[in-house]
Amino acid sequence: MTVAELDTLAELAERLAVEAGLVIMKWYRADDPGMRSKADASPLTEADLAAHALIQRGLEAATPEIPVLSEEGRHAPAVERARWQRCWLVDPLDGTKEFLARNDEFTVNIALIEAGQPLLGVVGVPARGEVHVGVVPSGRADTLHVEDGSRTVLSPRSCDEEVPVIVVSRSHRGPEQEAMMTRLRQRFPKLEERAAGSALKLVELATGRADGYPRRGPCMEWDIAAGEAVLLAAGGELRTFDGERLRYNKADSLRNPDFWAVGDPEGALAEAFRDLRG
Repeated sequence: MTVAELDTLAELAERLAVEAGLVIMKWYRADDPGMRSKADASPLTEADLAAHALIQRGLEAATPEIPVLSEEGRHAPAVERARWQRCWLVDPLDGTKEFLARNDEFTVNIALIEAGQPLLGVVGVPARGEVHVGVVPSGRADTLHVEDGSRTVLSPRSCDEEVPVIVVSRSHRGPEQEAMMTRLRQRFPKLEERAAGSALKLVELATGRADGYPRRGPCMEWDIAAGEAVLLAAGGELRTFDGERLRYNKADSLRNPDFWAVGDPEGALAEAFRDLRG
């Protein structure tokens, strides 16, 4: 795809993220968000479903040749997905627990995947009026401020300081995660740890507000793809603990392996993560 074609698709994804965000915020301000439970006991709200329907319709109308894989939609069988050259990967409301907790830390994630890798992604943050955009091949990474239409270029910070800032999941903290954090604190005694929800953790790296994000624990493809695109376009890096790139639209499982992400691929924290292999 040409840069112009990718920019056009990024504009589409950005517009749909803004529109979905407006729908989500109506439910966010409602007394009853229409919460129910999925089969796996995870929460689902009317905001999830309304945002999914809006994004699905918009993508299918504008790009009928590109299938959509959404958390809240039909998941095509692996044999069908294996024939897809490209697909949209969508989480219409990432961080439903954060949405229900009213802490503003939920996002709208839309990514375009080709051959298992993200070409572009947008991460909308409805409560902040922001949409973060990343187009990987061209290295375009910026933030749309919805209220006035202005844009800010995304720029991760260098990490050669004594006090790296690590963002961790607010909702998922198992023993493996704690053991890893203990090892990192041994290497960086002044390490600062911040909890954050949803794809905001990757956005924090792309914007230069944090340095690293290690993840050990459950995480699905649609949770990460858009945020990875934004981070990669901004100059950051995301790897499994075996040093591999994440792959999307996998045949065997839509669950991600454990991974780490940094804003500065050449910094001290990236070196520490590489030493945590296995």
